[in-house]
Amino acid sequence: MPRHVVLVIAAAFLSALAFPVIASAAAPKLSEISHVNYAGMQKIRYRYGPVTITPGQNVIRINATDLKPKVAGFITRFKPDLVRVKDLKPPPVDVLHLHHAVWLINRHDGEGDTPSFAAGEEKTIVQLPLGFGYAYKPTDTWTVNDMLHNLLPNPDSVYIQWEIDFVPATSPAAASIKSTSMHWMDVAGLRTYPVFDAKRSFGKNGRYTFPNDARGSQQAAIGSAHQWTIPHDLTLVQTAGHLHPGGLWTDLKVTRNGVTKPLFRSVADYFEPAGAVSWDVAMTATKPEWRVRLKEGDVVSVSATYDTSKASWYESMGIMVLAISDDPAAGGVDPFGAKVDTRGVITHGHLSENNNHGGESIGLPDARQLLSGSPAVGPLSIYDFTYTRGDLGLIGRNGRPPTVKTGQSLTFRNDDATKEIWHTITACKSPCNGASGIANPLANGPVDFDSGELGYSFLPGGNHIGGPPASGAIEWATPSNLKPGTYSYFCRIHVFMRGSFRVTK
Repeated sequence: MPRHVVLVIAAAFLSALAFPVIASAAAPKLSEISHVNYAGMQKIRYRYGPVTITPGQNVIRINATDLKPKVAGFITRFKPDLVRVKDLKPPPVDVLHLHHAVWLINRHDGEGDTPSFAAGEEKTIVQLPLGFGYAYKPTDTWTVNDMLHNLLPNPDSVYIQWEIDFVPATSPAAASIKSTSMHWMDVAGLRTYPVFDAKRSFGKNGRYTFPNDARGSQQAAIGSAHQWTIPHDLTLVQTAGHLHPGGLWTDLKVTRNGVTKPLFRSVADYFEPAGAVSWDVAMTATKPEWRVRLKEGDVVSVSATYDTSKASWYESMGIMVLAISDDPAAGGVDPFGAKVDTRGVITHGHLSENNNHGGESIGLPDARQLLSGSPAVGPLSIYDFTYTRGDLGLIGRNGRPPTVKTGQSLTFRNDDATKEIWHTITACKSPCNGASGIANPLANGPVDFDSGELGYSFLPGGNHIGGPPASGAIEWATPSNLKPGTYSYFCRIHVFMRGSFRVTK
């Protein structure tokens, strides 16, 4: 059972409340320009764990947590993070990776577990505007859905960390705070793993907007939560988007009587020198004064736009969580009567855990210059984080690219699957031999192919099933229509893994 840690790292509150106190807090970072303070506000840090991340881990976990305030009040700010146990610092994203964490809250109002706060590796901070707070009661039950990646074959230990600004209901400032709740908008949800692919062949002019541009089989990934019919008059008070690398922006729009108006565009502001290819990014959130008044029957929709000019992006996401208020005094402009400011501000600056971009030479060979290996016979094993034939890290005959004739396929088998380790075979541009990092390698081969995550999701007792994010299969065959040439590939989960094969006439 993980050990839970609660720290109050800054507080100004009534002495009658039994919370531990540290006298002062560090000044907010310059980039956190929307930070709002209240008299009597507590700044509380929770750490869930320690969580042992096994070698190569990539599983989705769902666990209840009691890490929440002990009294009623308002959450006005939510800042997520992932830190190592050994030093309480965020690990490099190319080593340990917070794919996502979603806090599901049951307010016992009949709606069940509602996703209310969330984080991806971009670690967007939720800051509600002055005068608004998420209404919290200690009887609310909280569950955390998390997916932590270990990109290396070494175990590690982390805490999932979140900091909240909390105004107790007994604080004088609470009387001036309007109650808000959260509504989850998701282009591919609601599902345990709501993802879609954004391949280079999708969309037009190097951009793909999902679900708007989805065609044919792509439409199967569209989720019901990409639209929401407003149940009664209300005010939107805050939102921000969540994207994966390659993402450019999410759009929030509203339709009334057949007319559609834009409400907000959450833009991915990349610090990454190579552009939209890594997690070195901050999303824009709505400005503090942003308010939108909607009417019963309005239909709100969300979409996500990806840059498909540089690479294909697999298992992508597009999410916007809306903070809403039913209070008539919340105000807001009617988007069909006035223009809404769709521009936002980022919630944080560059994060130091994103410093390793990768790509530099590390001495791996260029597979195009290697002699051909022997013809592939039977499935090629992937074992102990190695493509056992054609792996660029192997020397001698096993490191040479195995061959198949045109019109034939090469089959791979993930023999790490029984250890709950999943792998992919994903095309990349040769030589695909630079150092791994948050921006290298990319799924940018001369043709697209991708195996999906080969492996099983496991049930208690060791019974394996298919299911996200694993494909449920451990074998995959390359396309049979590849032209003669040398093809490089990598594992999207453990990007230090590189391999090649050769198609011959």
